[in-house]
Amino acid sequence: MLPTDVPLAYLGSSVLLLLLQLLPPTSAFFPNIWSLLAAPGSITHQDLTEEAALNVTLQLFLEQPPPGRPPLHLEDFLGRTLLADDLFASYFGPGSPSRRFRAALGEVSRANAAQDFLPTSRNDPDLHFDAERLGQGRTRLVGALRETLVAARALDHTLARRHLGAALHALQDFYSHSNWVELGQQQPHPHLLWPRQELGSLAQEGDPTCSDCEELSCPGNLLGVTLLTSGYFGTHPSKPLGKCSHGGRFDQSSSQPPRGGINKDSTAPGFSPHHMLHLQAAKLALLASIQAFSLLRSRLGDRGFSRLLDITPASSLSFVLDTTGSMGEEINAAKIQARHIVEQRRGSPMEPIHYVLVPFHDPGFGPVFTTSDPDSFWQQLNEIHALGGGDEPEMCLSALEDAFLTSRVEALTQERRCRVTFLVTEDPSRGQGRGRREVLSPLRFEPYEVVALASGGEVIFTKDQYIQDVAAVVGDSMADQVTLPLEPPDVVPERPLVFNVDGLLQRVSVRIHGEVSSFWIRSPAGISQGPEEGQGSLGHTRRFGQFWMVSINDPPQTGTWEIQVTAESNPRVRVQAQTSLDFLFHFGIPMEDGPHPGLYPLTQPVAGLQTQLLVEVTGLGPRGSPEDSLPHFSHVILRGVPEGAKLGQVPLEPRGAQERGLFVASLPPTLLSTVGPFSLELIGQDGGGRDLHRASPQPCTVVPVLLELSGPQGFLAPGSKAPLTLHVASFSSPQDLNLRTSVNSSFSLTSNLSRVRLEQNESAWGRLWLEVPESAASNSVVMVTVTALGREAGLVPPTHAFLRLLVLAPAPQDQLAAPAHSSGPVFTSVSPTLRPSPLVTWGRAGGGLAGNPWWGTVGGVLLLLGLASW
Repeated sequence: MLPTDVPLAYLGSSVLLLLLQLLPPTSAFFPNIWSLLAAPGSITHQDLTEEAALNVTLQLFLEQPPPGRPPLHLEDFLGRTLLADDLFASYFGPGSPSRRFRAALGEVSRANAAQDFLPTSRNDPDLHFDAERLGQGRTRLVGALRETLVAARALDHTLARRHLGAALHALQDFYSHSNWVELGQQQPHPHLLWPRQELGSLAQEGDPTCSDCEELSCPGNLLGVTLLTSGYFGTHPSKPLGKCSHGGRFDQSSSQPPRGGINKDSTAPGFSPHHMLHLQAAKLALLASIQAFSLLRSRLGDRGFSRLLDITPASSLSFVLDTTGSMGEEINAAKIQARHIVEQRRGSPMEPIHYVLVPFHDPGFGPVFTTSDPDSFWQQLNEIHALGGGDEPEMCLSALEDAFLTSRVEALTQERRCRVTFLVTEDPSRGQGRGRREVLSPLRFEPYEVVALASGGEVIFTKDQYIQDVAAVVGDSMADQVTLPLEPPDVVPERPLVFNVDGLLQRVSVRIHGEVSSFWIRSPAGISQGPEEGQGSLGHTRRFGQFWMVSINDPPQTGTWEIQVTAESNPRVRVQAQTSLDFLFHFGIPMEDGPHPGLYPLTQPVAGLQTQLLVEVTGLGPRGSPEDSLPHFSHVILRGVPEGAKLGQVPLEPRGAQERGLFVASLPPTLLSTVGPFSLELIGQDGGGRDLHRASPQPCTVVPVLLELSGPQGFLAPGSKAPLTLHVASFSSPQDLNLRTSVNSSFSLTSNLSRVRLEQNESAWGRLWLEVPESAASNSVVMVTVTALGREAGLVPPTHAFLRLLVLAPAPQDQLAAPAHSSGPVFTSVSPTLRPSPLVTWGRAGGGLAGNPWWGTVGGVLLLLGLASW
């Protein structure tokens, strides 16, 4: 838990000097970049969160110089906007990608912004320091920081970032919603992050704080009090006589005397009666956010803090091993490869942030072993040996997740943004192998293909003698590489595959696996190279059974390349390269009905629901480059998966400063009318007018229904019973759905909603009750899953919602607010401008395998290399 009597980390004058350079001349407070359409020039919660994280990351880099590189100097960053791309290039070297750091920071920023939209948080005064509930707000703030630490130490960094976003939102709101700035304070509140310190002189129930103000701008409506107060928002709780309102067009309390308000959320008088103090509030909120990040760094240590924000370029590494009796050779090969990875990356920036080991066998799997210590991982792996097995199918996908269903594993990989690659040592065409009583299904590998495709990974078939070499190739390729789009996406007889190489790519590699009889690769200059092993005219070729790897010579020639493959079956071709120029994306719904305008984030678009696409380009170019030499991006192409058919394209509109690389686009209604997976391709030109083409590493999915699962804002205590809320909505067509739930094995979960029939634009709500056993480990994470399946198999693909909750022993100051129980589901009509529910994700469910979990035996080792965040 957080300490209660230790002073905040000291912020040196050098950092304060840097802060003055970061804030723009006109500057919380609105949720995110979408909000600036309503209040241009304002500082948003997203801005504050990102700049605070960059400041503390810079401090870390200044204090921990990278091995083999010169130390950074603060003066090199003064007088200019701090950007992640520049910071990473200075520390790790030119061209070092900041994509994973920016993705992690985006998770924190979106969780921050979501506090203004989630029904359980948007109107809770304790979460926004409203309604003079300053002590309660401080308790919730400290609790959220504590939960961040617990989740991070449990290695669930996604959950930790969500709690961190909620904590930062409340912290930043204090400086906009209270009168701390109006009291003349020039520094953050010294006791806000410490639960046992006095907050100071607080206005009491009978103390009048505001006078009436009939104008949009209310600079003098505070009554000159020296007590700390904050404004009331809405009608719950109601505003007492003489108290201040939050103010603005969405605040119903501001029309009741005393009218007006005191919030400093934006530069727009229509939203913020104290708009003239927005910049001062933003400066203090930024300083306070830096203090919060610094506090987390001191508690987690530099290594733990780097993992929380994905500052290091390394990723997680997971091994899932078949330990049945005939797998001794494969297990030994896996041990050798694991040892190689551990030793090669130990102490380097590429050392995995944590290791996961999952043995599976007939008919079970586990236990799952997770550690951040490479020696502990190696010791655990070294103790695994081949065991006798029965005749049941091996449960590899159960080892990846705690159920048998392909669709859930597929959705989980998309929700966690991880890449899954399988190495299979059984020939897929072989009808015999280890002795089994059951007949082997020719479709037994299809689940792995589905999961790999959904996650951006691969299924690679090899043989025992090649597994170590192939594992090394795949392991090396998991680190910060992009996959180049192929046209067509799959091999077509007598037609070459075409891909484009631009000047920002290096270490281009072509990988081919399958029953290949011959192939050739042709450069833009017309030079060709065939399958002969060794060094050729274009690059170096290696072969491991049915797996081919061609490493193109650096620097690769720019322009259009071709690949022609001749094979008996369906070979797979993938072209990868290293580059700093890449992109992130996410989806959102415009929210205009308060408390603040902004964009509510979605993990996947929902059929029939108006959705915006936000694109964030990374690695645009070195600082100081003239604007006309920076890359420019015009549109995004949408393609169906896996066939690659073009579904359409959408123009990109830039948002904010060009060097930030932020764009927005409206998804076409035709796309949102059809359920199914699609991929994104970013199209642009470099400063010289040459084409740039990047593809998303993982497909997206238009899901058939909106499925949301929410729980308590805080944590769960052992022995408690927590109510959860389920919301399902259809916007495109009538739906007849079954709802299935699951939870960790030692927990109990009941629901009052197992089936729902929805018309178009109709919603249903249900209640679940999660019982936490007394034996539940404190400081652990429990995951609840709800799946919506069409009652007619195959017509509507399943949709999944995942909710992670912390199990934590309560501290004396912790208070959990539990929502009231409902007696049954409630139905109402909704419009397409919905009001989303808390902390949810949506994923696509795969084809017709969900109803038949018995996939047949896979006679060979399956290694999961990666679970690498992207």
